[in-house]
Amino acid sequence: MITRLLVANRGEIARRVLRTCRSLGISTVAVHSDPDAGAPHVAEADLAVRLPGAHPSETYLDAGLILAACRATGADAVHPGYGFLSENAEFAQAVLDAGLVWVGPPPAAIAAMGSKVAAKRLMAEAGVPVLPSLDPAAPGGFPLLVKASAGGGGRGMRIVREPGELAREVESARREAAAAFGDGTVFVEPLLEAARHVEVQVVSDRHGTVWALGERECSVQRRHQKVVEECPSPGISAGLREHLFEAAVRAARAAGHVGAGTVEFLVKGDRVAFLEMNTRLQVEHPVTELVHGVDLVRLQLEIAEGAALPESPPEPAGHAVEARLYAEDDGHLPQTGVLRRFEVPGDVRVDAGVESGSVVSPYYDAMLAKVVAHGSSRGEAVRRLATALRRAKLHGLATNRDLLVRILTNPAFLAGDTHTGFLAPDGPLHSLPAPAPSIETAAGTAAEAEGRLAALAAALALAAANRRDARVLAGLPAGWRNVRSQPRRTRFAEADVVYDPLPDTITVIGAGPDTVVLEHDGVRHTFEVARYDGDPKVYVDHAGGCAVLTPLPRLPEPVEHVAPGSLLAPMPGSVLRVEVAAGDRVAKGQAVLVLEAMKMEHRVTAPVAGVVSGVHVEKGRQVEAGAVLAIIQEEST
Repeated sequence: MITRLLVANRGEIARRVLRTCRSLGISTVAVHSDPDAGAPHVAEADLAVRLPGAHPSETYLDAGLILAACRATGADAVHPGYGFLSENAEFAQAVLDAGLVWVGPPPAAIAAMGSKVAAKRLMAEAGVPVLPSLDPAAPGGFPLLVKASAGGGGRGMRIVREPGELAREVESARREAAAAFGDGTVFVEPLLEAARHVEVQVVSDRHGTVWALGERECSVQRRHQKVVEECPSPGISAGLREHLFEAAVRAARAAGHVGAGTVEFLVKGDRVAFLEMNTRLQVEHPVTELVHGVDLVRLQLEIAEGAALPESPPEPAGHAVEARLYAEDDGHLPQTGVLRRFEVPGDVRVDAGVESGSVVSPYYDAMLAKVVAHGSSRGEAVRRLATALRRAKLHGLATNRDLLVRILTNPAFLAGDTHTGFLAPDGPLHSLPAPAPSIETAAGTAAEAEGRLAALAAALALAAANRRDARVLAGLPAGWRNVRSQPRRTRFAEADVVYDPLPDTITVIGAGPDTVVLEHDGVRHTFEVARYDGDPKVYVDHAGGCAVLTPLPRLPEPVEHVAPGSLLAPMPGSVLRVEVAAGDRVAKGQAVLVLEAMKMEHRVTAPVAGVVSGVHVEKGRQVEAGAVLAIIQEEST
């Protein structure tokens, strides 16, 4: 029996395992890097051990530190979660060699599936359908897919459509794979475009029983990384489902798998092709748990203790959909900083690595949470999830919430018409109308009206907060003037709001610093308004979503305007050399002058090709950041 388990992971992964351990009465140990010292998973474990290291992203990968933490805490078992060391056969063997229980597959199974090239060969021998591996030098028909043999997550993966691109893309994939996984081996196979990505959850015990515990649809992806998953797949027939289950069981047996794993396939029409087998738990496992009424982590623990599975898996009921909520901007770039507020309402499951006040660091994956909804039908589950995301209070960091709602409300998605190109520029999502218009948009839709009302609510809340905090003449009404010449207004970067007088169609029912209730054309709307110290933005939550506004100062500081083409000092420093003169012609990227700052030289180059119309500094002069150094008149083309 396991008595104390160490979770060799972090964030929502660790919290997920800890939750099941608490229900089973198993004592728990968390490990953490320095940036994660205050993370929720550390607080929730019975014991916690710091993992020292020069770089926070490497500490969780140090097997020696993990085993030392086991010894220090008396842990008798290790659960690797998913990611990090979960697919490291050497680590699994080291845990076993230390006399500990390894809550995962045998090291041999991890090693067998660790190389996609070797895995495809083994699957073909076992009768599992695979795509042919092609010769990179003479691959045959296009388009093709270049893939890294080790690792995943879209790294080392390239789509090649033209023969002339192949050699370059193969070399690029090799470099990326070597940097990401320490193994530059790649292979080439045909590209199945507009195929579904369908995976089968397998659970295997040490007594020869293997379950195919339903399938998951994971086709909605960006850069080969999953965004929305669901169970069961809306696009396969009962006969094809049975075929997938049989192939998955053969794959698990061929790999010698034990525990919870996933066999992934591409499905196009009736064609099925093996992609890979992940021998550990997957990120998207909650949809399977909700549909089948199981706890996969509990099954992992029981199997590790030697328990036998029942002969048949539980029957499915209903439908579940999961959305991965990331801290990222509209360009899908990760965001870091303080997550001021994190609340997801509704009858949904939230597996989160964060809570209100958490700091999202630059060292780890930017996923905040998985939000999962279950319903008696697919439509019910999708609607429940979309509503929960729309009404979630997510303050402080930009997220992909709007993208997720767009996906879940897209007609093609609602019809179950998903494939791996769903989010591509020419994919089905492109047919969806643009997201809810910005608050400056002229009157038109209900979403536009609610956006304008949200800006008005922000202005009224700010005015109420000013009166609440007033120290001089606090008894006067806000904005009082003995002679009024101008309407009262608040300017945001996103909108200019006049709030006194109000249009005849709007009535203020109540306006406080935190809550504003407005009636518009007979319909009452409630807005929750939040501001935080150190954050200039105003967050306005309402039934249709959240508006984020940036107040502009009433009396902005004067801004010095500079001539077009001005080359500004990027930092304070001393002019070490001036390498051009007025009238010189310069190329883009050519050095114009050199600054010395912090005992280092910094070349200031021409941003465009053109003619130097003026040089405003000389050698030896001290300049401040933003000072005009020279002016380059761009050449017309």
